[in-house]
Amino acid sequence: MHAPAPSPRPARALSVLGTGHSLPARIVTSAELDPVLGLAPGSVARISGVQQRHVADDTDTAASMGASAAHRALQAAGVGRHELDLIVCASATQDQGMPCNAALLQRELGLGQSGIPAMDINASCLGFIAALDTLTWAIQAGQYRRVLLVCADIASCGLDWQQVEVSGIFGDGAAAAVLGPGDGSGAIIASRLKTYAEGAELCQIPAGGSRFHPRRIDQPFTPLTSFAMQGRGVFRLAARHLPELLDDLLKQAGLTLADIDWVIPHQASQQAMAHAAKRLSLCPDKVVDIFAHHGNQVAASLPTALDIAVRDGRIRRGQKLMLIGTGAGLSLGGMIMVF
Repeated sequence: MHAPAPSPRPARALSVLGTGHSLPARIVTSAELDPVLGLAPGSVARISGVQQRHVADDTDTAASMGASAAHRALQAAGVGRHELDLIVCASATQDQGMPCNAALLQRELGLGQSGIPAMDINASCLGFIAALDTLTWAIQAGQYRRVLLVCADIASCGLDWQQVEVSGIFGDGAAAAVLGPGDGSGAIIASRLKTYAEGAELCQIPAGGSRFHPRRIDQPFTPLTSFAMQGRGVFRLAARHLPELLDDLLKQAGLTLADIDWVIPHQASQQAMAHAAKRLSLCPDKVVDIFAHHGNQVAASLPTALDIAVRDGRIRRGQKLMLIGTGAGLSLGGMIMVF
């Protein structure tokens, strides 16, 4: 078994200089979906826990949505596009097989001739936590001083609506954060990522790479392009390991749950969030929950919730935040930071 990290660890200075999010203009309510799917009124909302979700149209791309979120984050940070020295996308869905989403985002931002390095960090729904954890080391070392981190996902095009309990929970969107060296207040004080690949097939889109490339298979390709999830399996595996992850984070930070001002979870599903809050003894009043009006926006979920809570004044400088979630892999991740 993987040994727990030593605790507590030294804090890593980090400033979240600004955040932003962007949503497709089209809103699809669960009430609209009921007759389309031949279900009784109220069924999709009851099954999914989502009242409405934003859905990308044919002209939206992850890069275009990500650019809109990035502009808002840059404005909030007071940082110009050309002041950036790294662009990172931590999305779960790709605009195309190659190049990376970050290169397409760079072009969308009008920086295609800038030479600013651009790369992806992919950890499915945990992209924002994984990228923050990875990037802070380079920022602390002085390699980068102004980093744009973007999560932009279009899940809607890969859903199988014959499985409404899975498809009904998703929405599209993008969120961004501008990161910089800590000024003495902001910091990451604990982080932990774990992967249990015994659950690799519990959440997957088989197509999209070389394994099930249409030139290499002798089965219909289209079904392989849809997202598939074994919800109960994901739930059981995550529930088994989340308490240990939470304990590890708190030990690293030298804190208790009472010391945490806000918990920002990946907006996985209504059931998962309710169970996690109960199992981990989280106070509902401290949990940032945007699920009913946004659904699961994959990697964009958590930073969208963060930005909404920053903009409505709930999250303030100096507060302690716990970011936590699960993703395909099956992976779990968490972080405690001083905002």
